[in-house]
Amino acid sequence: MFQRLREDIRCVMDRDPAARNVFEVISSYPGVHALLAHRLNHWLWRHGLRWLGRFLSLFSRWFTGIEIHPGAYIGRRFFIDHGMGVVIGETAEIGNDCTLYHGVTLGGTSWEKGKRHPTLGDNVIIGAGAKVLGPIHVGNGARIGSNAVVVKDVPEGATMIGIPARVAGVQRHGLTAEDRRREEVARRMGFDAYGATRGVPDPVSNAINAILDHVQATDRRLEEICSALKTLGAHVGNTQLPDIEGCQIEDNGESSEQQPSVSVAQGGAERRKQTGG
Repeated sequence: MFQRLREDIRCVMDRDPAARNVFEVISSYPGVHALLAHRLNHWLWRHGLRWLGRFLSLFSRWFTGIEIHPGAYIGRRFFIDHGMGVVIGETAEIGNDCTLYHGVTLGGTSWEKGKRHPTLGDNVIIGAGAKVLGPIHVGNGARIGSNAVVVKDVPEGATMIGIPARVAGVQRHGLTAEDRRREEVARRMGFDAYGATRGVPDPVSNAINAILDHVQATDRRLEEICSALKTLGAHVGNTQLPDIEGCQIEDNGESSEQQPSVSVAQGGAERRKQTGG
């Protein structure tokens, strides 16, 4: 019991940068209060004291704004951030190391008895306002975007967005050394709250990555042109441009190499000097 309590508190400290100490987590986090109450209510439910478990869950909802049916199964290191408006139905099953944000609903779509709520695998993250409905299965490591409505099974490692939700991408396996380096940088920057890493197709990050790739390809092409011009006898300057790939990101977000910052206009002027334009 105390081991579970320590794990529940530690996962909050790991995933919420606003958490300063254990006392603050225990005393002022409604997600923790709702989870602790559910552990008790679920024990009562499994041991036949179903009315008492249901009645106590009503007080937990009044106190925290989070409604968890005592029949729902919740795994280890579960974290509800903010929590207001979260609803978890009776036959819902949640794996280990999952995270839910405010306004999430794990609900049903049928009035029939039996299994009618979702099953979440391990390491699932569900963004604010998302609705996961019906007796569907969400695979391990899946990400549900904010305000998405999921009504069908989610593959392992997939990111779901939209209404109704569709697969926006699946996290790759067999990462390269470069992918692992970038993931390590993302990990040092903080908890991946909404799944916005290189392996997840976030539109903004994809656009930035595409721009950077284009800039690097353009630099390589310019170097080839300069070399060809030199071979033909043209005079080309030897000004060195800052190397994008050579800069390593430190924890404070600054470059480890003390290189001068070059604006887009300055970079274009330097290239024109090199090519004689």
